[in-house]
Amino acid sequence: MSTQATTKKGFIDKSLDFIEKAGNKLPDPAILFFILMITVWILSALLSGISFSEIDPRSGNPIAINNLLTGKALAAFLAGMVKTFTDFAPLGIVLVAMLGVGVAEYAGFINAGIKALLSVTPKVLLTPMLILVAIVSHTATDAGYVLVIPLGGVIYYAAGRHPIAGIAAAFAGVSGGFSANFVPSGIDPLLQGFTQSAAQIIDPAIQLNPLNNWFFTSASSLVIILLGWLLTDKIVEPRLSTMKLDEDIAEQPKMDRLDAREKKAFIRACVVMLLSLVVLFVWAWPADSALRSEDGQLTALSAPIMKSIVPLIFIIFLIPGVVYGWTSGTFKKSKDVIDSMTKAMSGMSYYIVMAYFCALFIDAFGKSNIGALLALKGADTLKALSLPGQVTIVGIVLLTAFVNLFVGSASAKWALISPIMVPMLMQLGISPDLTQAAYRVGDSVSNIITPLMPYFPLVVVFCHKYVKGTGIGTLVSIMLPYSIVFLIVWTIFLLIYWGTGIPLGIQATYDYIPAQ
Repeated sequence: MSTQATTKKGFIDKSLDFIEKAGNKLPDPAILFFILMITVWILSALLSGISFSEIDPRSGNPIAINNLLTGKALAAFLAGMVKTFTDFAPLGIVLVAMLGVGVAEYAGFINAGIKALLSVTPKVLLTPMLILVAIVSHTATDAGYVLVIPLGGVIYYAAGRHPIAGIAAAFAGVSGGFSANFVPSGIDPLLQGFTQSAAQIIDPAIQLNPLNNWFFTSASSLVIILLGWLLTDKIVEPRLSTMKLDEDIAEQPKMDRLDAREKKAFIRACVVMLLSLVVLFVWAWPADSALRSEDGQLTALSAPIMKSIVPLIFIIFLIPGVVYGWTSGTFKKSKDVIDSMTKAMSGMSYYIVMAYFCALFIDAFGKSNIGALLALKGADTLKALSLPGQVTIVGIVLLTAFVNLFVGSASAKWALISPIMVPMLMQLGISPDLTQAAYRVGDSVSNIITPLMPYFPLVVVFCHKYVKGTGIGTLVSIMLPYSIVFLIVWTIFLLIYWGTGIPLGIQATYDYIPAQ
């Protein structure tokens, strides 16, 4: 590599060392939530005796901070601790969805679908198809990282292209475009649950749809695919031409294609999934369908089908997953199906622990009224600055992208940010749906340049298969163009999308109008 490239790599390495050291000083998110809860308790005691002039929109009276360190408040905390945890909205949503996805993933159905798509792709469409598959792989959380990214290197090398470019394109789609997806997944109801909990600090009656950003994330998929295609083929891969591959690499790796039994299983599973969707369509189509609301709407929040989004995700992945498992031989007895669910849940153990402390923090934050006070004071400050709503939304994107360098978990970040940002912007007339969409853009674009992201070291290992000298700085320098361009263009796209008035998702709005 050239001296200039080496110098650039050294600068990036130094920057990453600083970020890594700063990130390592942060406590684990679960401990962080516990510390924040204690902090809220102490602040509530200190602020409870102060009179504030801000008017609480829920009562029409000046906002008052509730002391959470009184004997009565602590007794209520202990008595309601279990219910606070079990009533935590995102908990059941995530676990139920992951049960069905887990069966499809461990049966091999999702992996088979990814391989089938990639194996029939013309060379000219290699990059966009790879990024498309990477985006769709978000449906099964870890599948993209452990399958699509290394497979991107294999198929690029097999096609006579630089394998690191294939890894970079897949990594950009899986992680840099994390919030772009045509297919609803567990992340949608997960973030919606946090957003709704935060919005209820100001408006306890507000209800948000789990697919409140679906239209925007679907449209964003096209943006990420086109940007990733352009960056990979015109900027990243030409730059990699100076990076020599190791001499001990095999001549031409062969793609791991589906064998006859796997093909048979995949076809059967796809037919079953299609039939399931047809049955759902036929059931929902009649005007008097039991899946519709009382006034005949399918997309109303009161419609049973809208309340069944998560169970439908469970069923639509469970049934074809079981069919694929039995036909392919992955599942040999009924216990194997349950074991796949158990494995899926074991992967969620950390989330459950984090959710416990997060639930206690959010509950304390809401009961103390500190969140509402911060929202009102923040809204007053923003109003005094007279900043356009577009500038405020851009600020959320940038803030989230920066925090993402240190806190990798999407749910952990949103649990920390949403109780402040969502109510604050509601006071400015900006809907929780739009605030969440801005968060999702920022939460994605910096994933691919932070070594604190759990799968970042794994991607470095994938690169070592072709170039053993690949380091963290090398990977960051490769992914930096994706991160910067995604940040700029995706943010502009959100503003344009907002300006056109195209719905963000089902039952989503751009403006927040308090109930009278």
